[in-house]
This record gives sequence, structure tokens and C-alpha cells, in this order.
Amino acid sequence: MSGSIASSGCPEYCMWASSAVVRRQLFLIRSLGGYCCRIHSHRMRGIQGANVEASEADAESIIRRVTPALDPIRYKGQAGKIAVIGGCREYTGAPYFAAISALKLGADLSHVFCTKDAATVIKSYSPELIVHPVLEESYSVRDDERDSVSAKVLSEVGKWMERFDCIVVGPGLGRDQFLMGCVSDIMRHARQSSIPIVIDGDGLFLVTNNLDLVRGNPLAVLTPNINEYKRLVEKALDCEVNDEDGTNQLQLLARRIDGVTILRKGKSDFISDGEAVTSVSTFGSPRRCGGQGDILSGSVAVFSSWARRHLLSTKEATGKSLSNPMVLGCIAGSALLRRAAALAFQNKKRATLTTDIIEYLGKSLEDICPAE
Repeated sequence: MSGSIASSGCPEYCMWASSAVVRRQLFLIRSLGGYCCRIHSHRMRGIQGANVEASEADAESIIRRVTPALDPIRYKGQAGKIAVIGGCREYTGAPYFAAISALKLGADLSHVFCTKDAATVIKSYSPELIVHPVLEESYSVRDDERDSVSAKVLSEVGKWMERFDCIVVGPGLGRDQFLMGCVSDIMRHARQSSIPIVIDGDGLFLVTNNLDLVRGNPLAVLTPNINEYKRLVEKALDCEVNDEDGTNQLQLLARRIDGVTILRKGKSDFISDGEAVTSVSTFGSPRRCGGQGDILSGSVAVFSSWARRHLLSTKEATGKSLSNPMVLGCIAGSALLRRAAALAFQNKKRATLTTDIIEYLGKSLEDICPAE
């Protein structure tokens, strides 16, 4: 990762590119007459001397490990039941991309919980999706009805919740205030029910403004792009992104949000649950069409649910992060998306669209883990 140190706020907290830099910064602060941010000094003691290196993941091995075998005795639902919470008047493509990607990878059922205006459009994209038009936006709810409508939305989603192996929050969600409040309630309910959750798009906007929605939740994954990551760092760490020591900062951010898994998207994807930092650097596609993040969120949801079931059934003993199903899901989802994007680009070049990449998800998985 490259770039320049860009720091703001507390220099004790933000300027930790190396132990030598830390010593110089602390000396300068003492020389100027004090410590500007004593409340962070205990964090600095833990960071001094640390040099977190990102290890390249053996993604293909992980994919083979967690992907369930096809078996005639299995019944519908055992290969995964995924739900996407998102889709409003303006944005109908994103929830479709996330939900259909889950099916293309091999999940048995894929649901979309969206607003009434988005439901008919999303239904028209594919009969394979189960679409629930239960979410509401401010314009359709009177002030005196807000509490009752919010309770109804939670009830409608809640009665399905325990059926899901993972939910994806954010694709095409929009930023309507009432809708955001309803989704916050849904996220709390998912956490109480121990349902894994992948947060992308406008879901990250929601979480960044209320970190307690995910703080301390080991079954939560955040998938920020460059701008979403910048906002997360500013909110949680009170400083700017430091690309010169990005792995340290990513690990610190995951720890600061207390154990969530963060997949930082970029030229290489970097993944951390606060214990270690893993990278996926397989080259994908130079064509950056919109919607690839939605494919990723759906893919991570499927692989995380598969990894969780695999680890529970086998009780594997591996390194701590590689026993975290959310980390395994991120690695597998990232690698498979990159492989599918590369295959799509070989055929379509500049004309490559998100739908083309989705069509190569199945082949990409088959190449790594053939169905018998």
C-alpha cells in the first residue's frame, strides 16, 4: 500500500508509522510542553514497536475447505439462505446484484427486503428472488404513524430472521432517515438472534454514524471502499487514513470497533478482525463498473455462512483469525469476485458490466472446487 501520511487530531494517536517515528513524535510533544491526548497513551504503548505485516491468503485452499459438497440427501436451504436488506425508489440494481450473486455461488434461497416502490422492479429482474415489499420511506409515513409503522416493519422482517444464515445490509438502501431507523432496529434484532451480517453501501453510512450497531459483534463484516473507509477511520480513530502504515491502522480500527471484521477494498483487499491482517491480491479487472461491491457483499455472505457451518461441524483448530468464519468468508468472496471479474474482462474488455461478472461466478467456483 502506498501514499503519504495524512494526520489530523492527536499526533500521539495517528503518527505511528514505525517505532522510530513514534519516538520522534513523543519527543517533539514533550519538548512542546505536554501530551495533547493522554487518553490515547495506553494505545500508543501497545502500538510502539509493532509492525503488522499482511499475509497473502491461500484463498483457493479456503474456498475448497468451506464450500459444501453437493449431496443428494441434502434438502433445500442447507446450502444457505441469504437475505438482503436494501432497495428503494432510486436504487434497485444493487440489492438484485447482491442477492442474485448469492444464488449464482450456490446458496439455495435469496431474499430481498425492500421498499414497496422497489419491489416490483426487483421482482422483474428475476423470478429466482423472494422479494418482500415491507420497508417504508419517510414520504409514505405520517408523523403520527411512525412508531407503529416502524414496529410493523421490524415484525415483518423479524418473523423471517431466524431462517437466515447471513444477512446483507445496505445495497441500494438510500439514506432516508425513517428507513435508516427501521434498518437499525433490524440490525439489532439480527445481532440478538446471532445472525451474521455483512454491511456495505449505505449500510456503512448508517454504521459510521452509529458504531454501537456493530461494536463488539464478532459476526459483523464491514466492506468499505476508499471513501467509506476514510469516514470510518475519521469516526472511530479520530484521524485520517495513513496509507504508509495501512495494515497497522486497519488492525487498530478493527480493534477499536471491538472485534468486527473489516474488508478494506482496493487494488488489493485487506482483511482484519483485529487479530491479524490478511490480503487478497489476485488481479481482477481494470474495468471498474459499478456494482462489483454488491457482488462482493453477496459472495461474502454465502462464504461466511458456509465457513461458519464448516467450522462448527469440524471444530477445526487453526490460527485464531483463520478460525473466524467472517474472515474466511471475506477471503473467499474477495478472491472469487476477482477471478470472475478477470474472466469477464477477458471476454468483454471495456464493455464488461456487473451482470457479465455475475455470470462467471459459477465457473470461477467450479474451476477451484469442481462439483461432483
